[in-house]
Amino acid sequence: MKVVFLIIGLLSVGLGAVGVVLPFLPSVPFFLLALYCFARSSERLHTWFMSTSLYTKHLKSFTERRAMSKRTKLSIMISVTAVMGAGFIFMGAVPVARAVLAVVWAAHLYYFLFRVKTEG
Repeated sequence: MKVVFLIIGLLSVGLGAVGVVLPFLPSVPFFLLALYCFARSSERLHTWFMSTSLYTKHLKSFTERRAMSKRTKLSIMISVTAVMGAGFIFMGAVPVARAVLAVVWAAHLYYFLFRVKTEG
């Protein structure tokens, strides 16, 4: 199982790094997944990832204080809204899937607006 977590963690770091450059791909969820997977698979990689600038810039405030900057929160909300909006459009023939997407999107917005503190 450690190998599976290791592979998922490495893929998540890669996707998160791409997400730093591409505005439509959220980086923070991938970095959170990588942090979780590395904690489950390799203490060495977990320690390494926590020392990188990717972690300190995007996740440190969230993991320590459950807070994010306005810019980070806005970036996540916009990118997830865009991806879910595209899914909503393409699911036109499946009303149940559209309803599920709408509920997940609303929960996502609620979480970032009311559960994650905004700093700075």
